Amino acid sequence: MMLRLRVSFPDRPGALGQAARVLGTLGADILQVTVLERETGRAVDDFTVSWPGTPDAETVRDRLSVVPGMRVEGVWPTREIPGTAPDYDLLKHVAADPGRAFATLVDAVSDLASAEWAVIVSSERNEIVHHSWQAPSFEESGGLVGVKMADLASLRPSTLSSGRHQLMSLPVPGASLHLILARTEGPAFHRAELDRVMRVLEIVSIIGR
Repeated sequence: MMLRLRVSFPDRPGALGQAARVLGTLGADILQVTVLERETGRAVDDFTVSWPGTPDAETVRDRLSVVPGMRVEGVWPTREIPGTAPDYDLLKHVAADPGRAFATLVDAVSDLASAEWAVIVSSERNEIVHHSWQAPSFEESGGLVGVKMADLASLRPSTLSSGRHQLMSLPVPGASLHLILARTEGPAFHRAELDRVMRVLEIVSIIGR
C-alpha cells in the first residue's frame, strides 16, 4: 500500500535521517521525499512510502513522535506514483484535445495533490460543470459537502475545512468557474500543493480557451 506521511521536524542536520530510520524499522520503503517548506527553524516534508499490509496510522504517529521535536501532521493513502510526471502527462492530454480541457483536468488533477475527488463549479449558474466520478452531488441549499457557493468561490486560491473534508478552491483564470479538490484523509492542503495545482490550472485555462 502506498501512503503519504506529512512530517514536521526541526530543520537541523540529521533530523531527516532520524525520520527515515524510524520508518525503516516499521517496514516502510521510502519512495520519495517532497520538501514543502523550510521556515522558522522547522521543516515540513511529505514522505511517499510503500507499506506492507494495512498500516496503523496511530502506530506510525506514535513511533515517529518519539523523535524529539518531530510531529506527524497526516498519514493518508496516495495514488501518485513516485518518479512519474503527472503534471506533464495531464497537460499532454489537455493539449491533445483542448475542447475537453477542463473535463480532462478534473479527471486527473486529484493525483497532483493526493486528493480524492475534484469538481469545477460555475459561480454564475451555481452548479457543477465537470466532476470526477468520486465527487458528491452539489445541492444549491446545502452547497458542496456543506459549504456554500459563496465560500467556495473565493477570488484567490484558498483552503478550507468542512467536517471531515479538507478542500482547496482555485478560481479559473478568465472564467466564472472554480476548481475544487477535496480529501477526507490527511491534513489540510499545504500552500505548496495549492501552488502546484494553480500553475497547472493556469496553463489548462490558456489551452482550453
